[in-house]
Amino acid sequence: MANLVWLQGGGCTGDSMSFLNADQPNVVEAITKLGMNVAFHPTICPQTGEEAMAILERFARGEEQLDILAVEGSVELGPNGTGNYSTVGDRPFKDILKELAEVAQITVAIGTCASFGGIPAAPPNPTDATGLQFHKWEKGGFLGVDYKAKSGIPVINIAGCPAHPDWILHTLTAVLQGKGDWIELDEYQRPHEFYGVTTHEGCSRNEYFDYKVSAKAPSEEGCLYMYLGCKGPFVFADCNIRLWNRQSSCTRGGAPCIGCAQPGFPEDTFPFYEFTRLAVDGCRKVPYLGLTALAKFACPKRLRKEAAIPSAIKDGLHFLSAELHKLTRP
Repeated sequence: MANLVWLQGGGCTGDSMSFLNADQPNVVEAITKLGMNVAFHPTICPQTGEEAMAILERFARGEEQLDILAVEGSVELGPNGTGNYSTVGDRPFKDILKELAEVAQITVAIGTCASFGGIPAAPPNPTDATGLQFHKWEKGGFLGVDYKAKSGIPVINIAGCPAHPDWILHTLTAVLQGKGDWIELDEYQRPHEFYGVTTHEGCSRNEYFDYKVSAKAPSEEGCLYMYLGCKGPFVFADCNIRLWNRQSSCTRGGAPCIGCAQPGFPEDTFPFYEFTRLAVDGCRKVPYLGLTALAKFACPKRLRKEAAIPSAIKDGLHFLSAELHKLTRP
């Protein structure tokens, strides 16, 4: 039986909620099949008070082996380095985290807050928040550049706000099956399997992007990049390939990508709904605009016609058409 301790620092519990929505298999099936013992989780742990704190103390003392330490939320160091802005029981969260990180076989940062600091660490960062082994783009964070868990693996960052349940569950599965050292990590210690492509790849609006047919309001047909500030072309996560709830994503639902899996989120991708940078890094603005004009000139009439009708109206027309068809069937 593998022991999992899940801690929550400065965050919104969104990653726990996402994890509990895992499917194929669901969380209960996964825990049962993997032989996982969720020894501690602040949201769902049946123990409270001194009894709950005693669980953490047993692992910190080495009385039980801590196989996986999962951390959700940023590490808040303030005020003045005390960590008292974020406490568990009567102790600073950072102190408990440090003790458990020293004995954990694998340490996993779940969500952008734990991975890179996320929203709590955005300027002016009043609580002095940071990530486990990164502070935004810079390696270091709370545990430091040289930290490695007992297995010899650094912190595995599963970024996202929240992280996709598959990213969490598949990583935990690989670790519990003894394949943790097989996980290929990128330069920000994210599993390459999930963060090796941009959210632009697989987007159902890519044909609009190619011909520069732009939506000007959420849920309209067209690309969400130019007028609504979609960050998909330069944000790494497989949201449009893996999909959420097995069927959709932000862009498929008519909302632009806001770059929540990036180390610099949210300040580096803000303002979320405004154009901020060219899709092709290093390309000068005038040549890019020239290519855009050519693409628009070559745009098929079919795409122009589709983009001219807002999605809501199109859906209504499809519904009416279907109902009329039912009425006129023999």
